[in-house]
Amino acid sequence: MRIGGVTVDEYRGLIGTSDADVALHALADAILGAAALGDLGTHFPSSDEQWRDADSSELLRKVVGMAEAAGHTVDSVDVTVIAQTIRIAPHREEIRARLSEILGTPLERVSVKATTTDGMGYLGRDEGIAATAVAVLR
Repeated sequence: MRIGGVTVDEYRGLIGTSDADVALHALADAILGAAALGDLGTHFPSSDEQWRDADSSELLRKVVGMAEAAGHTVDSVDVTVIAQTIRIAPHREEIRARLSEILGTPLERVSVKATTTDGMGYLGRDEGIAATAVAVLR
């Protein structure tokens, strides 16, 4: 399983049209939203076979390019991964560095954190994971 472009679990994975990196998808949606450019599904619909097994890092790069073409620069980002047993802390700095590189944003402006649902709901039963993200654009 990849989170933020980094392998955090070699034995489990997520199902999606692309590689299903929930952190990169949340971040791409946050950037698109901040730039008023729609959402990930508008630009990369799951019904379009060209996105099957796509690398989410490349999708995020394309989104950054779209934002830049619209006159925006990614100033800072904050990503929160919500998972019961997947541990982000051991990978946090590698994820931050990867995001910094993809976004072209200084490392000190890239935040990555994690939380659990304390056993509540499908996330708490470890049946999936989620991520939220906020992006500030200039």
